[in-house]
Amino acid sequence: MHTILIVDDDPAMLRLLSISLSDTYTVVTANDAEQVLGLALKHKPAAILLDLMMPKYSGFELCQCLHTLSYTSRTPLFVVTGESAERYKTHCLNLGASEFIEKPVDFDLLRTKLAAELRQERPERRAHLRVSLRVTLALRAVNQGAVASEEMTMTENLSTGGFLCPCQMMLPINSVVEVHLGIGADRFAGRGRVVRKESPRTPWQRYAIQFLESTHEWVMNPA
Repeated sequence: MHTILIVDDDPAMLRLLSISLSDTYTVVTANDAEQVLGLALKHKPAAILLDLMMPKYSGFELCQCLHTLSYTSRTPLFVVTGESAERYKTHCLNLGASEFIEKPVDFDLLRTKLAAELRQERPERRAHLRVSLRVTLALRAVNQGAVASEEMTMTENLSTGGFLCPCQMMLPINSVVEVHLGIGADRFAGRGRVVRKESPRTPWQRYAIQFLESTHEWVMNPA
């Protein structure tokens, strides 16, 4: 049975969420954001549900922290909040959240989305050997979630199935990019999905991109 960590400073909401999910999952709760990292390390939850407005640390800070740390970076984060999706959803997704659920909670919708997320194969299950290799790429955003449409970058490591690269573009998790090789040469290498975002203390983000499809142009594909 999967373990779910629920973080909310409202005891009534903690109880409601626990009751709703405890028949399917092992539920661990925290009403203080300072407890979360220790509980996540101890219980290794399959997903974390967190409120946005909490004392000491906001859900925004917690979401970014959990998404940046290596041992929680691939854990699905569900923001469950009374705040407006229109105002905050995009920002939360950019910080690494997988889903944004508004209160009052539609518990059937929450259970459906949680089950669907946990059925997905997690990005950390790397089927391909990664090698440290610097290759010049042009990334072209193909959906409306991206701030910019194209940027040149260089890989930090790569495999047949994807790569890690720095980028100034703001690319939401699950957004799709076209990948082109080289400078001034339109060598289409494939289409990839952003599966992880890291936030170093620089203007650059680091993105892990997993190919949805790749062509013979990709350097790790056989000729």
